[in-house]
Amino acid sequence: YNVCMLKKIILFFSTIAIFVLIIGFYFQGEVKEEKINNIIDQVKLTFDSNLKQNEMDDLKIALLFSSNTGLVDALENDDEDRAYKLLSTIVKSIKKSTNISIRAQIITQDLNILARSWDDIYAGMPLGDYRYDLKYFQNHKTPRTSLEIGRRLGIKATVPIYKNNKFLGFVEVISFFKSPTEFLASIGVDLYVLLDLKDTDSAVLMRENLTIDNYVVANLDYNYNHIQTLNSIDFNELQRLKSIHKDKKYIFYATMFDGDLHSIGKFVFVLPQRYIEYFRNPEDDISYLINVTRSSLYDIVKQEKYENTIYDEYQASKLIHLQAAIATEDYNEFLDSAYKKLDKSSKDELIQMMLHENIRKKIDGKIQ
Repeated sequence: YNVCMLKKIILFFSTIAIFVLIIGFYFQGEVKEEKINNIIDQVKLTFDSNLKQNEMDDLKIALLFSSNTGLVDALENDDEDRAYKLLSTIVKSIKKSTNISIRAQIITQDLNILARSWDDIYAGMPLGDYRYDLKYFQNHKTPRTSLEIGRRLGIKATVPIYKNNKFLGFVEVISFFKSPTEFLASIGVDLYVLLDLKDTDSAVLMRENLTIDNYVVANLDYNYNHIQTLNSIDFNELQRLKSIHKDKKYIFYATMFDGDLHSIGKFVFVLPQRYIEYFRNPEDDISYLINVTRSSLYDIVKQEKYENTIYDEYQASKLIHLQAAIATEDYNEFLDSAYKKLDKSSKDELIQMMLHENIRKKIDGKIQ
């Protein structure tokens, strides 16, 4: 009788123990899923904020260029040489004083290139067949910043220039997602800017870019290590589920829109599972989501990204051709100079110190 009772007691407590374990694993999974969803939301919000800040920075610089009387006079007189000299001189000054690389160009009212800051060989080249977004200014006089497809997909801050109420042309600052890509990489997330293939007719400079599914990769600084994973997923499933966990990586996305709010592709994010522990739990009431310093996580990301990584000849040549940021010196320069400076002063403050200008701005281009 005692043996029988003992067996029943053991069975009873064993059943309870198993039940408790099942409940524990269930809630542990629920908590983990909640944390992952929170991280995904915060990463997308952080990216959106960083992208908008870059757009505003570009717009501010474009507005500074538009107020330069020398550039305005050069545009009015169709003086290509003077426009190039002024433009390149200002851009070099910004680079020297702030270590910020700027690409700027002047466009005539006939939609031809008057001058570009980075070379002087394309003056006179027509843009009308590539820059459909410039039609916006047929009915608007205010500047704007948006993602636009030209010969490449990029962020374009465009300011129309008027003198005595006469339209002369445009000045614009162009960037190609380098800063957002590097920013996300510094917190352990890799960004892939994917332009829908159906929208690439005019993007002649992207024809050699890597393609994934029905998309072409627009940012040149992407991490090549995740390409195999991205090629193996079903993008329809990604769109339906919002996120996918594969190869010990969390893959999620945000829809990419142009200036007319047309969907033109996706911002795809890849977060390796091993970095999850560096993000805070959902219940932590904080505005930022990393529980270690950005530079500390950056060191971890850089070490795991580059040490003991071997590419075959085809991959290496592809990376060189696309200028992908697998070169350690690029990231060392970014870490040692840009972060040190931006940790002390904002990008706006650094540019203002150099140019001694104060301009208020909004993303929609309205000048207050």
